[in-house]
Amino acid sequence: MSNTIRFRVDDMTCGHCVRTITAAIQASDPRAEVEIDLAIRQVRVVSGTASADQLSRSITAAGYTPVAVNDAPTPVTGDSKAARHGDCRCC
Repeated sequence: MSNTIRFRVDDMTCGHCVRTITAAIQASDPRAEVEIDLAIRQVRVVSGTASADQLSRSITAAGYTPVAVNDAPTPVTGDSKAARHGDCRCC
């Protein structure tokens, strides 16, 4: 049985971040289907084995701050520090 889990990751700002988060999730669940929308900073995972807590811990261990979509505050704006290009320090 598959489980769809969504996170908002405001400190995900570039392609490097997307690849890092995808790798972290797939390390927890190699069969996970990961879809990331960088424009709205949303991560969608279809997993048959990993829980939301496990995936959240994996994303956190990779250096990011996931927030479950149900618990997420208002989306970031262009003035937000996390929304500025380059805040991940990899680009």
